[in-house]
Amino acid sequence: MGLVVGASAAASAFEWYDFYIFGTLAPVISAKFFAGLSPTAGYIAALALFGAGFAFRPLGALVFGRLGDQMGRKSAFLITVLMMGGATCAIGLLPTYGQVGLAASVLVILARIVQGMALGGVYGGAAISVAEHAPRHSRGYLGAFVQTSAPIGLLVALLMVLFLRTVMGNDAFDAWGWRLCFLASAGLLAVSVFMRMKMTESPLFAALEGEEDGPARSVYRETFGNWQNLRLILLAFFTMMCAQGAVFYTAYFYVQVFLEKSLRLDPKIVSFLLMAVVVVSAPMFVVAGRLSDRFGRKPVMLAGMLISLVAYFPAFHAMRDAANPALAAASEATPVVVVADPADCVTQFDPIGKTKFTSSCNIAKSFLTNAGISYTERAAPAGTLARIEVGPAQVPSVNGAGLAAAQLNAAETEFAAAAGAALTAAHYPAKADPARVNKPALFVLMLVFGISAALLYGPLSTAAVELFPTRIRYTAMSVPYHVGVGWVGGFLPFTVFAIVTGTGNMFAGLWYPFVFTAISFVSMLLFLPETARRSLDF
Repeated sequence: MGLVVGASAAASAFEWYDFYIFGTLAPVISAKFFAGLSPTAGYIAALALFGAGFAFRPLGALVFGRLGDQMGRKSAFLITVLMMGGATCAIGLLPTYGQVGLAASVLVILARIVQGMALGGVYGGAAISVAEHAPRHSRGYLGAFVQTSAPIGLLVALLMVLFLRTVMGNDAFDAWGWRLCFLASAGLLAVSVFMRMKMTESPLFAALEGEEDGPARSVYRETFGNWQNLRLILLAFFTMMCAQGAVFYTAYFYVQVFLEKSLRLDPKIVSFLLMAVVVVSAPMFVVAGRLSDRFGRKPVMLAGMLISLVAYFPAFHAMRDAANPALAAASEATPVVVVADPADCVTQFDPIGKTKFTSSCNIAKSFLTNAGISYTERAAPAGTLARIEVGPAQVPSVNGAGLAAAQLNAAETEFAAAAGAALTAAHYPAKADPARVNKPALFVLMLVFGISAALLYGPLSTAAVELFPTRIRYTAMSVPYHVGVGWVGGFLPFTVFAIVTGTGNMFAGLWYPFVFTAISFVSMLLFLPETARRSLDF
């Protein structure tokens, strides 16, 4: 049993490293593969590409879930680890936008899709292998070790980036050192393959092979064509997976985006804090699994969701005060207002980065968003040139429609200088002052979400395994997991950032995870049956 748990957890952690190193390096990816876009569009494109890997996870769940249900859990494992490691190494070798132009963007998108496909197959296999080997009374505890693979993979990714930046310096790392983070996957790939080869086939699947009917011959028809099974898939999606995507990716990813992009906090400080949160919260995943064996899966997972629901808005407001008190003070003392003709303002939601937002309103909003400044809007008469008001200072924007690229760039630069001077005069900081950052307070606030994620995620894989029959368990568990966690969670950083860009309120995007968490909380409370100590032989 120890070999199965260790091999599943360790090998899965390596694959989470492969997947998360991309999100950790989103700003570098933006500069290297989307250099032809504006800073806002490029950063959104990088976050969208991070989410694109998640978008293809359900497809991987379908492909490898079928393979795992028909040919065994171990076969699917080996294929997915080779795909994940190969795609990650390939990103480290790709030419940049400056070298081959748009082709670089296309190639990195393709590599990301392969990563998403692979991860769509690996998670279900790891969770099911452990659960189907585990004794009934400790299934939640042992299954939680697989759940710790996600934060551990993130921790290794953060440590790798921090180590290389420290050794090489930021300039060398941004120039070429970032490639080493991806190329390191070759060594992890070898270790993963070795550990996967040591794993034995699930005893329940082996027993299924010995039965007269054998494994499912038509996995998709049995999974999705049978209302009883389809109902269980929908139940898993709404009661657990929506919240898991919202809570986990808020705790470990959107917090990074918020602190670095909105609050202008030094990325090194963010990395140290996040690593500390991971180190402290990772054991809580196992504790949550043990608690679920004793008290049931539902109470533990509901507690995790409730903590996040209560904390979302007040905790993020408190993060602003702790990370950048000068920004908080300036925002209170001298609120920024964008005065513009409403018809001149277009929601800047452009995941593929092809739209040029050249109106005076959108140029003003883009500048403020890039500077991490919240603002309100006030309507102006039709045809009015947009302006930014910072206390008594009024800075007219520029209308870039019809301007050549060089002219537009010069006009935006001139506007940015004038607007920056007005913000400086109103005591808005260009970035957070490290000396004034309340690191202990930030750590505690971030840890609240880390504990929330642990309570929800620790028992989740075991609870999901316990819902579905053995014949279709791999597919039936993997699909709702990767739709909920992959789509809701994977697109959370991109979507929330886009909402903030569109509204001018750095806290408005929090409604996205709040709503999804609330949906799962109510659905689980009312509809999910308790599955602890249920037999898996059905």
